[in-house]
Amino acid sequence: MGAKTGAQYIERIKQAGNNVYIQGERVEDPTTHPAFKNVVASMARLYDIQHEQPEKMLYTSPTSGEQVGMSFLKPESIEDLIRRREAITEWSRSNGGMMGRSPDYLNAEVMAMGYANEFFAEQDTMFAENARNYYEYVRENDISLTHTLIHPQVNRAKAQHEQKDANVALHLVEKRKDGIIVDGIRLLATQGGITDEILVFPSTVKQSGELDDPYSLAFAIPNNTEGLKFFSRESFDYGKNEWDHPLSSRFEEGDAIVSFENVFVPWERVFVCENSSICNRTFIETNAVVHMAHQVVSKNVVKTEFLLGIILQVMDAIGIDQFQHVKDKGTEVMLMLETMKSHLYRAEHNAEIDKWGVMTPDFDALNAARNWYPRVYPRITEILRILGASGLMGIPTEADFQHEEIGPIVERAMQGKNLGGYDRVQLFRLAWDATLSAFGSRQAHYEYYFFGDPIKMGMTYFDQYDKQPYKDFVEEFLQQTKTAKPNLSNV
Repeated sequence: MGAKTGAQYIERIKQAGNNVYIQGERVEDPTTHPAFKNVVASMARLYDIQHEQPEKMLYTSPTSGEQVGMSFLKPESIEDLIRRREAITEWSRSNGGMMGRSPDYLNAEVMAMGYANEFFAEQDTMFAENARNYYEYVRENDISLTHTLIHPQVNRAKAQHEQKDANVALHLVEKRKDGIIVDGIRLLATQGGITDEILVFPSTVKQSGELDDPYSLAFAIPNNTEGLKFFSRESFDYGKNEWDHPLSSRFEEGDAIVSFENVFVPWERVFVCENSSICNRTFIETNAVVHMAHQVVSKNVVKTEFLLGIILQVMDAIGIDQFQHVKDKGTEVMLMLETMKSHLYRAEHNAEIDKWGVMTPDFDALNAARNWYPRVYPRITEILRILGASGLMGIPTEADFQHEEIGPIVERAMQGKNLGGYDRVQLFRLAWDATLSAFGSRQAHYEYYFFGDPIKMGMTYFDQYDKQPYKDFVEEFLQQTKTAKPNLSNV
């Protein structure tokens, strides 16, 4: 089949009949339901972009000869990494970086897993074959994926096997000749109801011990598998028009709790089974985390460019761009952007072929970027809120401008330095939707926890950082200033 179109994506979701629930009701058709239809259209747009720009977005499959998505590409050179990043950037620019789970994110994981498949043979050679075959299947059929990594927040002070209700988390129930039975709950599947399949993998941050082996699973199944249900949170797409809600009316991806009720997983879809050691090492040793981080940093560069553009437009709209503190805040965001771009450049140009034969970005650069961005993203949105000031609260709707009586008054009242009232308010509604709306608040929360708890990530970063060269540097410097060591024994 190769790369699918937007229409084919929509038809698949329509025909799948995924078990999706929202606000206490089962969703019959996510492609037409008010909570999902607009983001479905935005996802479809991504798939159509592939065919509109095939030279940038597609490449020839090495096995089928079909045109497949560039995000599945096995990079074998720095040029290949840049090609893949340019495709990531194209998709991100269509939504201002506001779709954190566009398909390229998990496509990068599946690619890495597929080429590092021998890692999974540590437990059983069957699992290596499964990983290789699954990558091929997803690439050749352009399968859209959601995923889940974490257990429910019952008692974070205890390991899973120590919980009062130890079976609430997803766990192995039974091994059979033809597969396994799993049961329990997992968090938190973004785009859970509007994708083809779900990847279940261990957390990149939370480590497990042998007593948690029953919870140490990795597999992939269709989203319409019997016994699999998605409980979606309240939608932040309130059914408003795109002028009033320019982001939330188009890019509200949704997040879902995932329930597995004695779900059958065939052996050919299992990658890890009851092995905490392999689960703990999967993302690092396959380099999946590196390729996923490459996609994320590429997306976040675009997102920062988009927010900087809004900030600059707001400055110009109300004539504040000459004030000292305003310029300083603009500079702050510019420095963030250039720092992210520098991390990305270093990651790509210091890339090396890994042991699986894949050109892999410099993880030191990407790891710094993915640890830093959750700490600065709230500051970017804070700056936008500060500069927008009362203008982010005084934002009439499009209907106000269209009203025969009050429209002219609102137009005059809302005018800016170089913009009429209608255009200025449209800009400020965009700034509001990126920061103060429910959608904007979710974006800030989402970026903060994108790879997990940033404090735990920072602790891991600190522990793994090669600190000795810097300590040695100071020690060598101190040695230069020393003469004969005095005898202090009698002091």
